[in-house]
Amino acid sequence: MTAATPDDDADLVLHAEVPESGDGKRLDAVCAQLFADYSRSRLQAWIEAGRLQVDGEVVTRCRHPVTVGARLRLLAEEIEEAFTLEPQDLPIDVVHADRDLAVIDKPAGLTVHPGAGQRDGTLQNALLHHFPQTAAVPRAGIVHRLDKDTSGLMVVALNLKAHARLVADLQAREIRREYEALVQGELISGATIDLPIGRHPRDRLRMAVVEHGGRDAVTHYRIGERFAQFTRLDVRLETGRTHQIRVHLAQLRHPIVGDPLYGGPLRGSGLEPELREALRAMRRQALHARALALVHPRSGAEASWERPAPEDMQMLYALLRRFAPHGA
Repeated sequence: MTAATPDDDADLVLHAEVPESGDGKRLDAVCAQLFADYSRSRLQAWIEAGRLQVDGEVVTRCRHPVTVGARLRLLAEEIEEAFTLEPQDLPIDVVHADRDLAVIDKPAGLTVHPGAGQRDGTLQNALLHHFPQTAAVPRAGIVHRLDKDTSGLMVVALNLKAHARLVADLQAREIRREYEALVQGELISGATIDLPIGRHPRDRLRMAVVEHGGRDAVTHYRIGERFAQFTRLDVRLETGRTHQIRVHLAQLRHPIVGDPLYGGPLRGSGLEPELREALRAMRRQALHARALALVHPRSGAEASWERPAPEDMQMLYALLRRFAPHGA
């Protein structure tokens, strides 16, 4: 069975392939199996509203029989949370703010959006407090996401017009996002990774490089600094799939140091005890969104911001320079 996979960062366009067990069954029953996050009645309403395609054709009959291998594309709608999202006076690092947008330097450990497992204490709660006008903007103006344990720069729209413009620019790949990552192993040179990403076929918490049904994903990287058995990379996203950098670098067998989901056991032989202990103590992926560049939605002028990696990553760099200089 091909599981439902997100179309983009919004996770609202889902894809799935009809398995053998669904051959000949009615469409709504198969959708209830493949898109299990939604109730059958909600799925029926979406089908009847023309929000589901079968092999590229809109089908509005819930009783429509499907065949094995048929490709489904569902345009799901945001489901309003059953709880009220409250503003919270949480500290956030505002790098820039004007009447249209704000740029935030998100710390590692801060969740961006509330979800079933966390209803408060998120960046979205903080934005509603610090920028009350974002209550009128989808997701409190958050245009793109960072994983909970990835640090760095994010842009937030402060009104609907700015939100529409920034979302369009993001989809057109006109917002430039640059990261730095500390990875295991020594890379020789920079390159581009062009491998499709979709939901892992067995583990719903993970993403993976998939041959069929994945979304296009392009990551550019170059060497930032070489160490013995480790490398700091400068990374630029062309697309923005969930966990993209983490998945792509793990696929190269150079996972990000500290990544609890894709990193695997720490590699490296003959490491000094102090360095080995610090590397093992890194409980989050050593990934930081360092730079952000965009066209301002009101003025049309180019704007850019940059923030250095936080202290936990800087400490690792210092230890690597001390104990594992390249060529030592």
